[in-house]
Amino acid sequence: MSKTASSQAQVPEGLLLPVPGLDYGVLDELLGYALRRAQNALYLDFYRATEGLDVSPQRFAALVLVARNPGMRQGLLAQAMGLHRSGALRLTDWLTEQGWAERRDDPSDARSWGLHLTAHGRRTLAKLEQLVRAHDQALLQGLGERGSALKADLERLAWVATAAAQPIPPAKPTKTDRRPKP
Repeated sequence: MSKTASSQAQVPEGLLLPVPGLDYGVLDELLGYALRRAQNALYLDFYRATEGLDVSPQRFAALVLVARNPGMRQGLLAQAMGLHRSGALRLTDWLTEQGWAERRDDPSDARSWGLHLTAHGRRTLAKLEQLVRAHDQALLQGLGERGSALKADLERLAWVATAAAQPIPPAKPTKTDRRPKP
């Protein structure tokens, strides 16, 4: 990927809607595949809502996190967004290239720096927040009374899936499990 291509927001190619007559097999039964279809549609709608600003949902999230947590370190940004450090580095580089954020030395640790929004970044974020809030409100209205329940269910699903991915700690031995010492 060229530097130009990698600096542009990665727009999904299509809606990922079911193609009539195509047998999707097990995919039609899977929650994850339904979520993937919805995510693709949401990404495309996000790009329509923020047209001309070259910002992806991920870039928007990073901008919000930096704005709300001045001095945030890149490693914490990676953790908060579920990224590898290299992904957070690319995001940080992109934000600084746009003039939306800057790296500043940490006054308490000369070896570290934190991220801060610039005045241009604050103005851009204010504009983006208006557009994204309107986009989100339209989605919620489209879902009607089920919108807030779906959001809560998705948050719960994230916790359930995260817990399922964690290794189960070994059970602590009980008195009946312990063997007598020789």
